[in-house]
Amino acid sequence: MQSLTQRVRTLDTRRPGTWDGLLTAFWTVAALIDAMGGWRNTAPDATVPGWLVVAMSLAFALPLLWRRRRPMAVLAVMACVSLVSNGTGAFLQAGLLQLIVVFHIALRLPLRTLPWTLALLAPPLLLGAARHPQGSWDQQVVPTLWAYAMVALLGIAVRSRKDHTAALVDRARRLEVERDQQAQLAAAAERTRIAREMHDIIGHNLSVITGLADGGKYAAAKNPERAAEALDAIGTTSRQALAELRRLLRGEPVRDPQPTLDDLDALLAGVRTAGLPVRLETHGGTPPLATGAQLAVYRIVQEALTNTLKHAGPGAGATVLLAYEPEELTVEVTDTGRSPGAGTPGTGQGVTGMRERAALYDGTLEAGPLPDGGWRVRLRLPLEDSPS
Repeated sequence: MQSLTQRVRTLDTRRPGTWDGLLTAFWTVAALIDAMGGWRNTAPDATVPGWLVVAMSLAFALPLLWRRRRPMAVLAVMACVSLVSNGTGAFLQAGLLQLIVVFHIALRLPLRTLPWTLALLAPPLLLGAARHPQGSWDQQVVPTLWAYAMVALLGIAVRSRKDHTAALVDRARRLEVERDQQAQLAAAAERTRIAREMHDIIGHNLSVITGLADGGKYAAAKNPERAAEALDAIGTTSRQALAELRRLLRGEPVRDPQPTLDDLDALLAGVRTAGLPVRLETHGGTPPLATGAQLAVYRIVQEALTNTLKHAGPGAGATVLLAYEPEELTVEVTDTGRSPGAGTPGTGQGVTGMRERAALYDGTLEAGPLPDGGWRVRLRLPLEDSPS
């Protein structure tokens, strides 16, 4: 039974014209069969001409073909035929086909049209009860009106169910779209994170390698041992960079923990080896800081020193200051190089990446030239009660 109902619904949805034609043909045949003589069994006046009965039967059944597109017009036609049927005393059972039209009106049209439906259905009933009384008028009129009302309520119930189902389908579609958007945003955020990490890793290590190569070039003529040490350092730095990139791009398990503030000494040692004198100053205690925030501080210091290696010029030095206060950590990286001009790290991707890292932990970052020359990067990062 459920399979048959589903097939009917599928036909009604996919081929409404075919379904309307089949339904109209079925009820037309049923009406004509009744017109062959069955109508006399319930008619108060069995002397109605046969041609008129056949015409009224067709007039009741054929308009069903347009019930979906113009239900009120179809009901108006049927109401006129019903006036003739009840007025002549035929009381054709085909008049019950108006129930189908009432159902479609309640299903498809605004509810404010239902009073107009009653205005079309009531006159034929009252006319039949007045001209051909069969018992009391309420027994002749009220049951039929209740039948129309029940069909209208059924149409409203089906309509509410369809609207509810459509709302659920729309909500599911919107949730699916939102899920896809969230996936796209997550993918974009991951690409941004990978790009930022690649920028920091490649930029810093290439700057160190460049400094080591320049130092080795000058040392080769006077001190071959120092040149060999520079080449060893270049090889070590290159392998470390390749290992980090491999883990980043292939998603390999990280055997070593992410850099934290404890790794700043190793970072500064690498920068000194590349030829940039840098010292570390720490003020205040060392309250706990989330691991992710420590990585952000490390990367910001790394990027700031990388920019110094690139742009500060020969003879420059740098200072890294970590100042712990009760509610925030202040990090300053300053250098004594030339004032930034064209092509220096004022608005480049590196500074943008540092600001994004700071914003992830509700921090702020300022970068700009110093009045007496050089460059300063200042980070203010709120402290957390405990590490994550």
